[in-house]
Amino acid sequence: MIKIGITGSIASGKTAVARMLAGKKYPLFDADNEVRRIYKTNFFKNKVRKKFSLANTKNVKEKIKKIISKDKGNLKKLEKIIHPLVRKGLRNFVKKNKNKEILIFEIPLLIESRLMKNFSKIVFVNSKKKIRLKRYLKRGKNKTIFNLLDKRQLSPMKKIKFSDHVINNNNSLEFLKKNVKIIKNNLWMK
Repeated sequence: MIKIGITGSIASGKTAVARMLAGKKYPLFDADNEVRRIYKTNFFKNKVRKKFSLANTKNVKEKIKKIISKDKGNLKKLEKIIHPLVRKGLRNFVKKNKNKEILIFEIPLLIESRLMKNFSKIVFVNSKKKIRLKRYLKRGKNKTIFNLLDKRQLSPMKKIKFSDHVINNNNSLEFLKKNVKIIKNNLWMK
């Protein structure tokens, strides 16, 4: 089984690249989707309520954003709850797809979490910070949260050292598609 890990900084275009590589042919594990799923579970909501002394679990995502905006140390506390749950989801995904030839994984903190040894190849999606911030804000998100999450990640230069391939995503979607096609050919479709 070939496991391709896609990583990159926040709003770099990881999702687009992962979807292009997976197409309709290969199973795709999206860590961000897994986190969204986890946020809906009562298990997670109760853990967060206890950890951060919340009165209730209503609008838990908004409450967490405020909590980590006020104290960045709370982000680490949140990650200690969420990361093991994401890893469990990842293991279940692999088990479910054990007979597949190629699996694609989109994991923003792949290198920060030291998961490199779990993948056959790692693709880093690189993009300039100014472009990433513009993309993030276009999604209706908050600049403070962007800066907090961006600082939590390793620098692109450090991530590149652990990557087998780099895709620069500073141009058009067409340009990105061409780069993904080249990488795809290098990864498995020669």
